[in-house]
Amino acid sequence: MNAQTLDARTLDAPVPDAPRGNIVDTYAPPSWRPYLRLARIDRPIGWWLLLLPCWWSAALASAVDRSGPPGIADLALFWIGAVAMRGAGSTYNDIVDRDLDRQVERTRGRPIPSGQVSARQAAVFLAAQCLVGLAVLLCFNGFAIVAGFASLGFVAIYPFMKRITSWPQAVLGLAFAWGGLMGWAAHFGSLAWPPVFLYVAAIAWTMGYDTVYAIQDLEDDVLAGIRSTARMFGAHAREAVGALYLIAIVAAGAAVIGTHLGPMAHLGLLAFAAHLLWQVRTLRKADGAVALRLFRSNRDAGLLFFAGLVLEAVLRTA
Repeated sequence: MNAQTLDARTLDAPVPDAPRGNIVDTYAPPSWRPYLRLARIDRPIGWWLLLLPCWWSAALASAVDRSGPPGIADLALFWIGAVAMRGAGSTYNDIVDRDLDRQVERTRGRPIPSGQVSARQAAVFLAAQCLVGLAVLLCFNGFAIVAGFASLGFVAIYPFMKRITSWPQAVLGLAFAWGGLMGWAAHFGSLAWPPVFLYVAAIAWTMGYDTVYAIQDLEDDVLAGIRSTARMFGAHAREAVGALYLIAIVAAGAAVIGTHLGPMAHLGLLAFAAHLLWQVRTLRKADGAVALRLFRSNRDAGLLFFAGLVLEAVLRTA
């Protein structure tokens, strides 16, 4: 079904977990909205969470190299790449999950299951987003290009994991956290233990916040047979999220301590840890509204850590 032939009320209906007043629902022409929703432009938290490990890694590399704060051009490239590849990953996920999405209240209004966009149209849109991501990746050094391509395997298998394992969040972490390696790779043209620790931190962080996110869908997931860590942990979801966040803090601390960074980096790490602790204390199992708010707050948690690393990079060149 072509988007132009749809009832205007269908096109105007916001996605349930999109922030009110988002740029797509407020400003985008009606014919663009299904595609922008496929790319999750109406829900920017996703590209923030993909972007932040890239920025952490770039800032860590700059601080270690004493070369000043990370360059604006590199940060902008990571931003464009994160928006494009988060959109591509979401579009691919929606193509694969279109039948499951029809069975879940929160997702049945997405463009493909609701008939706003066909699977073929979504596939063409997916290819266009991948080309943007490729153009960004080719701006970096050869090692970073190879490293970027290496992440695609995790991206490819992720949508299928919820069907066969209770740990789909782990595979999402392996894919979403890849930026923890990329910032360092783009700066040095190689890898070392500090970005590996950042990668581990970002994996655990992703698993934690996506478990929080999955709490929204517990009832529907049971009916649809969708597996998740939120279902597996059940009544112990809060404790499990706390354990995952603790792993993230320890691994991020290993990256900071192992590179002998100074007080600003430690302050940023402390602020990150305090934010995650607040989330765990606030989380109430099966409260979807609280879960969504806590999930979105991870942008602020990641920015706090990034700010500390940037300030450290600035001080180390003063």
